[in-house]
Amino acid sequence: MSHPTPYPVRLADEITRQLGLLADHLAQLPPNEAMQVIARVLDPDDGLLDGVTGLVSVSSTFAKEQAKRGVLPAEVWLALGRATNELDAIGGDLDEHRATLRRVGAQPATTAAKPPAPAPLVVRRRR
Repeated sequence: MSHPTPYPVRLADEITRQLGLLADHLAQLPPNEAMQVIARVLDPDDGLLDGVTGLVSVSSTFAKEQAKRGVLPAEVWLALGRATNELDAIGGDLDEHRATLRRVGAQPATTAAKPPAPAPLVVRRRR
């Protein structure tokens, strides 16, 4: 007799599938709608990035306990902790741009007489 797949595993599979669909749609959306999606993904309160960061953080805590019991190598716990820190840093780097994304995403789609001037793609990053 086969064992049914636990709900949390099915949920993780479904979320992964939905993320793929979202990425496919995002690639085809008009700029205004794409900006709305990106702004929601980066929303600091209810956004996807914060949710993923929280999930990796919980995974790190779980891995720590499993490493203490000898079930997982400590390197797994440390890698998840580093991933949590990196995702948190990425969120911090994006904080200053969230308002801009929201503003641009909230603008009605219009056909501008003059297209916006392109921005340079190389920007110095402060650390």
